[in-house]
Amino acid sequence: MNPTPLKLNLKKDVQLDIQWSDGLHSVYPVSMLRSMCPCAMCKLVRDGTDPHDISPKPRGKPLLTILPGNYSDKITVTAAEMVGNYAIKLVFSDQHDSGIFSFEYLRSISTPKPTSTDAG
Repeated sequence: MNPTPLKLNLKKDVQLDIQWSDGLHSVYPVSMLRSMCPCAMCKLVRDGTDPHDISPKPRGKPLLTILPGNYSDKITVTAAEMVGNYAIKLVFSDQHDSGIFSFEYLRSISTPKPTSTDAG
């Protein structure tokens, strides 16, 4: 059985914290969430397979960190809502709102938050 979130704490201008049922604590900076948006449009751009993009692609290198467009202000979350009991939908300050972040997807991109026992 996959771990489930026990607690979600969204700081709209900073990060999303999730405490998982197996004890893992994950931290997702807002800019990371925006760059890893799972919607079809962002995935195409991130993978370099957008059929409408004719710009040259660097070989073997990941594409942009904030997708798509040229948003110059700090990325924040302007709204959030739960989607059933399996996901959270985020609206970003660049008006992008088509990403539904399933808990399974969030867990797969998780970066554990260091704890005091992790410090050497």
